Amino acid sequence: MANVIMARLRILLRAPNLSQVLTTPPLRRHQLSGERAGQFAIDLTPNYRLIFVPNHLPVPLKEDGGIDTDRVTDIEIVEVVDYH
Repeated sequence: MANVIMARLRILLRAPNLSQVLTTPPLRRHQLSGERAGQFAIDLTPNYRLIFVPNHLPVPLKEDGGIDTDRVTDIEIVEVVDYH
């Protein structure tokens, strides 16, 4: 799994902003909800996810209150976890 994590980190580093990270497999970048609101994940394996948050103060928001992924240019890795 270390190789997959490193590959995903390279993709995140190269993206000019979060909206450029694919929302389709194999990455499937997606925003989390519930207790993980404000966090994002990308797939590592069928169960494991790389969890991260925007590293901005304040977090850039759209008019509707959602996170503006076009303006998220820095992230903080939170964890690698199987939360299923």
